[in-house]
Amino acid sequence: MSDLLPRERKTFILHISYSFLEGIIAGLIILNEFVFVKSLLGSNYQLAVLFQFSMAVFLLLIFMNEWLKRIRNKKGMLRKAAILTRLPLILIFFFPRSADQLGGDSIYHYVFLLVFLIYYMGNTVIWPTINLFLKTSYRHENFSRLYSYATTLNKIVMMVTTFFYGWLLDVDNYAFVYVLPVSALLGISSVFLLSLIPYEVKPVQVQINGLWHSIKDSALGMLRILKTNRSFFDFQVGFMFYGFGFMGSVTVIVLFFESGLGLNYSSIAFYKNGYNVLAILLLPFFGKLMGRIDPRRFASISFFSMLLYILFLALTEYYSGYVEFWDIRLYYMLIFYIIFHGIFAATMALTWFIGSAYFCPPEEAGNYQSVHLVLTAVRSLFAPLLGIAFYEAWGFTVTFIIAMASLVIGVIYMLYSEKKVQLPFSP
Repeated sequence: MSDLLPRERKTFILHISYSFLEGIIAGLIILNEFVFVKSLLGSNYQLAVLFQFSMAVFLLLIFMNEWLKRIRNKKGMLRKAAILTRLPLILIFFFPRSADQLGGDSIYHYVFLLVFLIYYMGNTVIWPTINLFLKTSYRHENFSRLYSYATTLNKIVMMVTTFFYGWLLDVDNYAFVYVLPVSALLGISSVFLLSLIPYEVKPVQVQINGLWHSIKDSALGMLRILKTNRSFFDFQVGFMFYGFGFMGSVTVIVLFFESGLGLNYSSIAFYKNGYNVLAILLLPFFGKLMGRIDPRRFASISFFSMLLYILFLALTEYYSGYVEFWDIRLYYMLIFYIIFHGIFAATMALTWFIGSAYFCPPEEAGNYQSVHLVLTAVRSLFAPLLGIAFYEAWGFTVTFIIAMASLVIGVIYMLYSEKKVQLPFSP
């Protein structure tokens, strides 16, 4: 780290502190879907909506992007967003601790969904601003490398948290009512640390318009980016095919682990930690690689690794040999699932969060990430629900085949674009 400028060093300390606290929160939330079906007894479609909320909220950026660009006090904006969107998690402390009160069409299902809808809405402000702060604080040659270091720590902390949380949930299926409220305080603290990153406000030409003019300007600005930057447009098209495969399968995978394989919380945590261990080992390598190759080729590696982990997951239904130890059931086919999911987790942690920043100058990183997040939200409106519909109509195998087919198209499109369209900014 001796080659870092003072500004970069300060930013990195704050960035890595933020990543540490967010790792704890991620380790808790990563089991949310399983908590919802196993402990809260929510329905399949409610499960799809829970995941859908995490992405669909980014549609708000169509209305907010112009507003986000104009706000000069971005540090204050982050702090207010943290308090307003993280604090409602405290309500989960008042949930009942019995299946009788949580079964059927319980009001607590909807309260849980509402609390996390509010939580995810905070990400519409926080995530684009992260890219803006980091891209303007780190030099280009250090951006992906330092981001990968912070992400590595994030995943280590997440892995440890997931292990203990999974074990705790097996001991007490309702431990989430005590644990999740704590994440409210951690979430506020982490964003306050993020807001301390040095950011120099640059003069912005602001034309005072009404609400609808601002929304129109925001939407037109996003369309302008897609129209004028063909390489970024192709990047988003490839992500559409990936996103359909990912979102169409992610909640079905939860159901496959729960009802298809009958795994307990400890086993689920083991598989999630297994691929995260590998991701941690691979992140420094992929962090350096991303700065050297075209981001579309890098994304194709991520898409293909997901295709392979879904393949081995699907094969578990037909080749179901396993061994048990420490109350954990390890399926032989899922060893390959862990390997390829680890590669996916390492590459997608970089591609999804900072990939868009490689198509633009540093000061435009927030705008480009906003476009990326809005398009993520668009596919979230239909893909998770379609995945559940495919599963209920045709079962696990057909649903997984549809997801893999979409990923194949995404890989081919990314590689074709790399060959035909040059980047506007060299990596």
